[in-house]
Amino acid sequence: MANDTGKQTEVLSNSRGRIMCMGSAYDVDESNRGRDIAINASYCGVLPARFICEHVPRGAIGVDCGIGPAGASIAGLWYMEALNIPGAVADVMTVRLGDGVDLYEKGIISMVNRPASDCGVRPGMRVKDAAKLMLESNPDAPSASEVTNRTVMEKGPKGRLIICTDSIAFGLEEDATNVLLTAGHTGISALPYLRRCRPFGFICSDGGKGREDSGVAGMVQVASEGLYGATVDSRRAMMGDGLSTWRDGIISAVNTLAASIGVKVGMTAQEAARILVNRDA
Repeated sequence: MANDTGKQTEVLSNSRGRIMCMGSAYDVDESNRGRDIAINASYCGVLPARFICEHVPRGAIGVDCGIGPAGASIAGLWYMEALNIPGAVADVMTVRLGDGVDLYEKGIISMVNRPASDCGVRPGMRVKDAAKLMLESNPDAPSASEVTNRTVMEKGPKGRLIICTDSIAFGLEEDATNVLLTAGHTGISALPYLRRCRPFGFICSDGGKGREDSGVAGMVQVASEGLYGATVDSRRAMMGDGLSTWRDGIISAVNTLAASIGVKVGMTAQEAARILVNRDA
């Protein structure tokens, strides 16, 4: 049973805190500090995130509002992530904007930050279920170097793995038999990391390429050292998110070794990764 307390409506309460619904991020207040999940039926940009985080609730769920240029409508998710506050947004087409209870009852999660993911929240989940997970769980508190998001995507027919991670800096010695999909640029500053792990193949970001194609210079250079590599267009796949390289990536540049086995500009990162993982040793 919902309990209307003015600007906020309580929809669930237990020993850990409450799930509180409200029309706007501006309605979060000191009563929510450290214990409540704020279900606020407006966008989740940096501006509303500042108001939410001032009161440090246990977690917050807003609306993606079409995401918009530069991801402005969801940028508050990363603001909250930096403070280790679980945050998520619902698909705007599943909710009535300005109606927090409707967001709670009808909303479907479209995007989450890392602390929310730690709590078990996933895209496609009902807001009602996501809020309960946030209330009942605590996010991890890893150091920056521990947040690698290393994920095995596929195992090739020859036993090698296709692995996503957020930076080539997170490559491991064992990746000498794996194909890595990462999400930083492949300029010359990437060379020490490529040389350290020497992946069986790699796909990184072109970083927008930059002046004199500096964003792919390292990828080009390591072909002479026996490393097969390519980059994806940074306008299509999110930098810093290896899973986006896999999901959204379109090949934008290829070194001579990768080109020699059929990796081509314009193909998807998934197609290219499968060519790389299946090549002869």
